[in-house]
This record gives sequence, C-alpha cells and structure tokens, in this order.
Amino acid sequence: MNGALAVRLWFNTWLVLSAGFIVAGIFIALMNGVEFYFVLLACAAAFAGSLPALVFISVAFYVARRYSLSPRHNLYTLLAICFAACCPYGVLAGLIYGSHNLPEGILAAIGCTLVLFGCFVVAFFIRYKYIRDALLLTSHLPQLKNENAGDTAAVNILFLEEDSIKNKSITINTHKQMDSNQPISEAMNEPLPSSSANKIMIKAAITGALILLMLIPMIFINNLVREREQRQQEVVTEVSDKWARPQSVSTPYLVIPYEYTYLNQKKEAEKATKDIILLPEVLNVKGVLVPQERKRSIYTVLLYQAALKTSGHFLIKIPSTIKGENLLWKDARLCLGITDFKGINKQVTANFGSNIYELTPGLPTSAIDKDGLSAPVVLSGSDIGKPLNFNLDLDINGSQQLQFIPLAGNSNFSLHSTWANPSFDGITLPFSRQVSDSGFTAQWSFNKARLPFGTFLNDFKMDKTSYSFGVSMVQPADQYAKTSRSVKYAILFIGLTFSIFFIVELMQKRPVHPVQYILVGLALVIFYTLLLSLSELVLFDIAYLAAASATILLISLYAKGHFKSWKVAGIFAGVLSMLYSFIFVLIRLEDTSLLVGSVGLFAVLALVMYASRRINWYQPSFGKTLNA
Repeated sequence: MNGALAVRLWFNTWLVLSAGFIVAGIFIALMNGVEFYFVLLACAAAFAGSLPALVFISVAFYVARRYSLSPRHNLYTLLAICFAACCPYGVLAGLIYGSHNLPEGILAAIGCTLVLFGCFVVAFFIRYKYIRDALLLTSHLPQLKNENAGDTAAVNILFLEEDSIKNKSITINTHKQMDSNQPISEAMNEPLPSSSANKIMIKAAITGALILLMLIPMIFINNLVREREQRQQEVVTEVSDKWARPQSVSTPYLVIPYEYTYLNQKKEAEKATKDIILLPEVLNVKGVLVPQERKRSIYTVLLYQAALKTSGHFLIKIPSTIKGENLLWKDARLCLGITDFKGINKQVTANFGSNIYELTPGLPTSAIDKDGLSAPVVLSGSDIGKPLNFNLDLDINGSQQLQFIPLAGNSNFSLHSTWANPSFDGITLPFSRQVSDSGFTAQWSFNKARLPFGTFLNDFKMDKTSYSFGVSMVQPADQYAKTSRSVKYAILFIGLTFSIFFIVELMQKRPVHPVQYILVGLALVIFYTLLLSLSELVLFDIAYLAAASATILLISLYAKGHFKSWKVAGIFAGVLSMLYSFIFVLIRLEDTSLLVGSVGLFAVLALVMYASRRINWYQPSFGKTLNA
C-alpha cells in the first residue's frame, strides 16, 4: 500500500510538472518561434531526475507509518515528507544559479522548491479521495483484523483493489457498520451514491487537456509556415542577385583634392592631400519605376526597372581657410553612388559644363559611398563662383526597394510607377502622393534648412541610412503573413469547437469519446495546411474560402453521424461559419484588429453562456449515460 501510494503521487506530480512545461513551451514557441523539442527533453529530464525523490518518499513514508497515530497524522506526515523531498532540488538550483550571485541563488532555491511542492499539492488534491480512503482504510486494518477475524468480508477488505479503494462509500460505510456491530458484508451491499457530477468534472478536465494537447501540432504548423516563407525569401534572393539587389542611389557630387601643410613628429613641415566634397546647389530628379514580375516555380518575384533623369547645377564656393592655389583641379571627379553595378542597363554619361563624360566604376573617396561611379572633369580656378550645369540619365534594375540620398542644397524628387501597392519609407514621407489602382506618383522636397550639412564638406563621413528615403515594392497578397496570423487564433478555433461539442453532448446526452475530440481537432489543424498550400497557388481569399468550407463540411457531417441529427449538424455548420468569417475579418484588419477581436470574443462568450444557462451540471442521467 505504501509503495503504490508513493508511486501514484510521484507519477501525478510529474504529470502536473510536465503539463506546466508543455503549456509554457506552447506559448513560448508560438510567440517567439522557439523549437518545441526542448519541452520534451525537459519532461524526460524531470522524469529521470525525480526517481530519487520516489525512493525517498517510499522509504520515509513506510518508516513514518509504523509510528502513525491517525489518518490525519498520516496526511500531515505525507505532506512533510514530500516537502522534504523537494528541498534538495531547490538547493541544487540555488547552487547552480547562485555561483556568482548569492541573492539570485537563494531566490532560485526558494522558487524551485515552491514550484515542485506546488506541483505535488496539485497532484495531491487531484488524487485526494484515493489518498484519504487509502490512509483511512489502512489505519483501521489492525482493528478489522482483531474484531472481525471470523468475518470473511473483513478479511477481503485487506485485499481490496484500487477501484474499491477509490469508492469512499465502501470504506466509510464499512467503518460505520463496524462501530454499530452490523455485519460488514451487509454494509458493503448498500447502494452507492451517484457520481455524475464528478464524471462531468472529469470529462470537462479531459476536454480542456485535449484543447492544450491539440495546440502542439499548431507549433509544427507555425514552423511549416516559417519554412515556406524562408523558402520564398531564398527564391527572391536568388532571383534578385541575378537581376539586381535593392538599389540606393546617391545624387551627383564633386570631389576635389587639395594640398595642405602640417608639422610631423620631428616638427618638420610636410605636405599631404585631403578631399573636399561639393554638393549641387540645386537638384531635380525625375524617375519612372516599371515593375517586373518573374516566375520561379510556384513563387512570384517582384523586380523593377528605373529610369532616372537628374539635372541641376553646382556653385563652387571655397572657404577662406583653403587657398585656391592649393586645389588640385586636374584631379577633380564627378561622382555618383549606386549599390549594385549589375543593375546598370546602359552606358552612364553626364553633361557637365560644356563637356560629356562617361562614368565608370570607382570612387576617389569613401566618405559618402563605398560603391559608385565617377569620371574626371575639367575644372579650374576660374570656375569658382560660377554655376556649373549638369544633367545625367541613369537606367538601372533593382528589386523590392529604391532609395535616394538627397545630396544637394535644394532638391526635388519625383517618382512615378504603375505599381499600385507602394510603401514609402526612409527619413521622410513624400509631401505629395497619389496612389490608385493604376499606380502612384510621389514627390519629395529638401532645402538647406532641413539637412544637417551644407554644400561644402570637409573631413566629413556620412551614414547614408540616416538620410535615405524612397519606396518599397510591396506584394499585395502576402499569404505567409496572413496564414501566420490565422495560426495565432488556433486556440480560439479548437477551444470553441471543443466547447460546443461538450455542451451539445450534455444537452443531447450522447457522450463524445476523447478519440472523437482528437479527430475533430486534427480536422481543425489540417485546415491550416490546406490554407498554406492553396494560398501558394491561388489568392489568399480564395484559399481561405476553400479550406474553411472543406473543414466546416467535414466537422458538420461528423457531428451529424454522431448525434444523428441534421439540426445539430446545422448548428455546428452555422457556428463554425461565423467563427471562420470572424477570424477572416481579423486577418484583414490591421490597426483595429485588437478592438474588433476583443468585442467579438466577448460576444462569443456571451452566446456560450446563454446557450448553457439551462444545463444541469449535476444531472444524474448524464453520469449514467457516460458510465454506460
């Protein structure tokens, strides 16, 4: 008896602790994308690590029972022994976490001990009837042996199985009849009270456990969505690398080196060179963005071709700290920054002053760009203070994003495209934009007051990401993001569906087996795989309609087959249709999804409470039906 009691308590405590691991792992995996296998390892480690506690509880309780005074004393003794068994694990946790910080070690020890003992307390109350009856029965065994040695029923009590011990009425009635000198055999033949309320509680607990159990496949579904999304990104990256990566274009600027004199460590004068950077005084950029869609397997990759026309003028102004004769005019270059050379479609030429120059890869300085084009230009001291006009055409390919760096005193940017789903990003939004089904037009404007630098730069290093702006080409139907959002509502699907089955089986008095709950849960899980696979081939809305219709039809027909009622099947079809429609609305919404979701869930809860208001949770007929 002592060994069986200890094993049951130990095993139930491990189950409670494992259930906590699983629930925590489910939420961590769904929220942060952590793999779920670590939860299974934690459960296995808890099982193996708790075996010494089982041995300790069995031996200690066996020794303590020899000096027991009453069943209540036995209960207190059992609680004290189990708390003592939890303490070594707390000490071990404290030593691990407190190796470098004593207060953290103390908190870890106390927390671990309380968590383990809390799991035991939960297991203790789950099996309370069995534990109490076992302690009550074994405490009276010597008395039964002495006073009823000739009664066959009394001897048989010594060999009661677990199912008999679970029944409180047998033990209590036997004890009462013993006190009133009534034969024990007559007492055991008394009718047992109904336990339908307990059976409903057990069935509700099993249903809740199945809801949590069905969340485990959702973790693998979530990982599958990420895997398919990652595969799509790999295809996009592969095609983009062959076409051109996202482009970031710096507008034209002049680089002019100059000589200066400094004193070295020996206090001797030496000459060196530095670069000054001159930005346009006025700049105008007009661009046309032509989207290009490329198919690769089942995926569609969005690319673009951009035709940019740049014009403006430089106004060379040299500060008094730099002498004009120190400028190396012959080494002056006109520069243009670009991210990916593969995207250049044709020869890049610039009209600067009265000459035409061809720009080639390479930059004289990395103060602004690491990659770009440049060309030597003809300048002289006579150009100081004069406006130098320029214009430059640039035809480039790119993917996903096009950005600009506003390197000018006063600049205007205009961009037009037939793409109807732009996303404007960067340091500023366009001051004017028009977006319609036929495309978009956007305009940006900058002046000297808006930028933290002037048109003359010396000893200057620029972080381009701090000044870039532009547009991103957004796919109109991101099926993976929508599927991932729908997976987050899985607990709502499974919980409400299981709750409806539970309420209907109470009202119809036709119990549903846990295996049937699992089959319904699997149908709800397969909905997401259907949605994911179909959305890769057709529009997400069509995929959602097809997957939801198939799931609703399957579950409704299954309910008809079990409850033998088309009315019940219609109820399931209606409720599931409203649920899937509600989730579809939440997926489509962005900013107001939380508000709509909260109001909707409140309404669903109100309907469930209204539908279950007349259920007699203590009805004996349901208990008899379940027992059958």
